[in-house]
Amino acid sequence: MKALLLVDLQNDFMPGGALAVHEGLEILPVINDLLQQPFDVIVATKDWHPKDHGSFAANQGKQPGDRIMLEGLEQILWPTHCVQGSQGAEFAPGWDSSKVHKTIYKGTDKNTDSYSTFFDNGHRNSTGLFNYLKEKQVKDIFIAGLATDYCVKYSVFDAAHLGLNTYVISDGCRGVNLQPNDSKRAFEEMKQAGAHVIEYKDISKNL
Repeated sequence: MKALLLVDLQNDFMPGGALAVHEGLEILPVINDLLQQPFDVIVATKDWHPKDHGSFAANQGKQPGDRIMLEGLEQILWPTHCVQGSQGAEFAPGWDSSKVHKTIYKGTDKNTDSYSTFFDNGHRNSTGLFNYLKEKQVKDIFIAGLATDYCVKYSVFDAAHLGLNTYVISDGCRGVNLQPNDSKRAFEEMKQAGAHVIEYKDISKNL
């Protein structure tokens, strides 16, 4: 069984959003093309933070980009984003979210961020995604979304570590790039973790 995992295609990560990925809209044509492919399972994730989340700079009296220790983990502080029930947390328009079979919510614990779609940053709690994929007997997972250098990267690391045959559709991802080459470096790190980095045009060879 083959699954498509779409990471955090939410309003707050699109241009004009609270934590915008500059080129976020550019991936939507690729996302819609992926949704036409014969995947057995389609999963989408949402950052789903309580308004008092510890990763929000405003809640710490600091500036976005500052770093603190949060529950024993180093934490980059972010603008307030993807607050539960807010418009910013909803799926962005421009892609066909009606095709999604399962939505996974992450970052729901105010004391721990969750970049990966599988676990929180401390690997203390699971989002339930892996159990869902096991129930569906998924062996191969294809990942696209936002952002390359954070939630996509850490999801790929966990997928590969959990033994899934993991593919990243590079032209279906865009990064935050706090440093200029963060996304390029992230793709190299994903390869080193055992993932296959491919482009959409190569998808049919791998399905």
